[in-house]
Amino acid sequence: MNRFVLFRSRRATLLAAAALTAIAAPAAAQQAGVAPPEPTPPGGAAAPAVEQPSEADIIVTGTSRARIALDTPLAVTSVDEGRLAKTGVSSQADILNTIPTIKADAGGGEVATNVFIRGLPSGGQYQFTPLMYDGIPVFSTFGLNSSAFDVYFRNDLGLERLEFVRGGVSNLFGPGSVAGLINYMTKTGGEETHGTVQLEAGQRDRYRGDAAISGPLGGNLYYALSGYYRYDEGPIRTGLDTKGYQIRGNLKYKFPDNSGSVTLYGQWIDDQVQFYLPVPLDGRSRSRIAGNDGNKVKQVMTPDVAGIGYNTPDGRFQTDITDGVRTRGGQVALAFDKDLGGDWGINGRAKYSEYKHKFGLWSDGDGIVNVPETLQGFLTNRNLGTLANATFTYADDGSAVPGNYLLFANRFTDRNRPAHDFTAELNVTKDLTTGAVEHTFTLGGFYADAWARDENVTTTILAEFNNQPRLVNLSVRNPTTGAVTVVSAGGLSNAGNTYVNNRHSAERYAAYFADQMEAGRFNFDLGGRIERFKGEIRRERTATFVTDTTTPNLATPIRDVQWGNDTFLTANVDATAWAIAAGALYKVSDTFNIYANASRGFFFPEIRSVTFNALGQPASYKEEVIKQAEVGVKYGSGPITATLAGLYTELSNRRQVLFINAPGGGLQEVVNIVATRSYGLEATLSARITRALRFEGNVTLQDHKYTEFDTTPANIGNELERQPNILYNAGLYYDDGALDASFFTNYTGNNYTAANNAIKLESFNVFNLDAGYKVPIGANSVRVGVNVFNLFNTDATTEGSPRQDASQTTGGAYFVGRPVLPRRILARATFSF
Repeated sequence: MNRFVLFRSRRATLLAAAALTAIAAPAAAQQAGVAPPEPTPPGGAAAPAVEQPSEADIIVTGTSRARIALDTPLAVTSVDEGRLAKTGVSSQADILNTIPTIKADAGGGEVATNVFIRGLPSGGQYQFTPLMYDGIPVFSTFGLNSSAFDVYFRNDLGLERLEFVRGGVSNLFGPGSVAGLINYMTKTGGEETHGTVQLEAGQRDRYRGDAAISGPLGGNLYYALSGYYRYDEGPIRTGLDTKGYQIRGNLKYKFPDNSGSVTLYGQWIDDQVQFYLPVPLDGRSRSRIAGNDGNKVKQVMTPDVAGIGYNTPDGRFQTDITDGVRTRGGQVALAFDKDLGGDWGINGRAKYSEYKHKFGLWSDGDGIVNVPETLQGFLTNRNLGTLANATFTYADDGSAVPGNYLLFANRFTDRNRPAHDFTAELNVTKDLTTGAVEHTFTLGGFYADAWARDENVTTTILAEFNNQPRLVNLSVRNPTTGAVTVVSAGGLSNAGNTYVNNRHSAERYAAYFADQMEAGRFNFDLGGRIERFKGEIRRERTATFVTDTTTPNLATPIRDVQWGNDTFLTANVDATAWAIAAGALYKVSDTFNIYANASRGFFFPEIRSVTFNALGQPASYKEEVIKQAEVGVKYGSGPITATLAGLYTELSNRRQVLFINAPGGGLQEVVNIVATRSYGLEATLSARITRALRFEGNVTLQDHKYTEFDTTPANIGNELERQPNILYNAGLYYDDGALDASFFTNYTGNNYTAANNAIKLESFNVFNLDAGYKVPIGANSVRVGVNVFNLFNTDATTEGSPRQDASQTTGGAYFVGRPVLPRRILARATFSF
């Protein structure tokens, strides 16, 4: 408790110091200067999501010289607010899937998007790409637990645009990642009041209300406020609700001499959402199969588990799995920039966040069989005898389970993951001319202190095979002695079969520099970063405890629990790493540029990947090294903009973490040390066909493979799992000011479920439609529209079963995989003023 109080006190002091520095900056200014150009608000709904030579695409993710995307020697993708509203209906994955080189799995629902970057091995989430809002990381350090960063933040109408920048010096700043930075920019207030109110209703009882408003408060002070409330029983009915709200806002003060600003940001979220896991599918077609009631099974989650609990050494455990992914907490942040005169400038950011977070994870089987079983099959597979000596009844009313029904044994994991995070960034800039070269120098530093718990309790249940299945009781009689054993009681068949209690923390100290140069037709970038990482690990050991000595005839799995024994493995790890990036661009003409960039960067291994030997000693800890290169051309003239680039990526010493089944039905984290390399091509095109109609598209081609794999050398030379060789997006976008319509698709090529390349998933397209009509009401307007996700109801498999990894095979009656979410139609009414 004392450490936590000190932690909060220290962060509050640093935030206050940052605010005082920003406010006192005018006194230090030698002369009022001209502020850097403000990002121009995005254009209409038809503004393109590819590189454009427009003021809307000034790069602000970095902290050095602002350039339009056409003139920077790196790859930049910008998505404006109109496109965000059209694509981000079901999850962030739908937005990120429109960005070249990114594959994002959306089959899990609104949160925990699995983000895959070209040629990099990953189990998903945001392992290589920090998620930021206004240049402020949502959470500074990945790997303290396995929760994705998007569980802490939701998108709303208060966003202005998204920028994805990869490679180059901009990715050395702040939290840093040469693989790419996902940065959403928030609207701030201006001289006029503007607002939007949106009501949404959709299939399977989805209702959502959004609002955003911004404007002046007087005295150079401006505000912006946005938020939502949402209730949803879909997109797949499980009997478990998705509901909650978020409020975000900012106050911005502009210095009277136009030399900069100070902005205070705040966020509060209280939201829960269901997360969908793979389910048994048809073994040949990999399409959904019928349950006992004849209806196709889309999910096996059930509200009937709400009452499940059992004794533990620490008292009664009661599951919260029906809450799904629950997040409650918030963030406060401060950002400032100040022109000090004499071509000197200063800018910085600081934030503190604290969240109570639980992630209810439903597995895809019990870790033993993992597919539906007949009643006799269930008994045989567990050496429980014959059906003649077994009694299967429903847990809710005691009625008999029909003899021809299928059972599905499954697990769920209650994950308790509270976390808090502090980050601070400070940058000093200087413009300088030497001969014919104009320089913009940046010298900066970044600090982060993050802490998170990771408490996991896994429970196994027995249920029928249906949507929202009923739980099943099972008792078996020994035909020789007549003794009866209770195998499943109230649906519970294994109490606490996996227990994890980890506490991880990390401190990061980074310093970086950059020089962005302009010399005639040439633009050059050069920068470097050095970072020190320090981590603390505390993991509780486990033991088996007998916790029910009064209930007769209980089978061992429901009589005993695996639980913490109050002894701990502890360790401190640290590492120092460096990165460097360089880029050059040559302006062949005003409309055609040639560019190249290269970087050597690093990732620090996830702390949760650190293993201990039999003596309780931690494994070595050193950085993972990533090398990238890109050569390309950019064209922008009149109605057409286009890019074409060749790509190379190499990653070494990667600690790959897999969450897979353990013997006996438990779950374990397995670490592989791997290396990879990939080559690729990327192309983008935006073409205005008529004044109101535009075509946009992008394509990524890649060849990737493992070059090292310590635990399974046979995987060397294989393709990376869950990474396709081709991705593309294409769409037509029409907007004449009154009527607008968008028809676009995302294509994912063939890819493998695991590193052994034994199971291939077929390619698929997901088509989406958005259309609306805008009616002016004086100076205001109302848009009535419809959005259709997965227009043609594509029934493809996005992934296999990560928990089975290489153990899953093909050729059987069933295949465990996660399908694309089904078609969903939403109606919207949007009032803008």
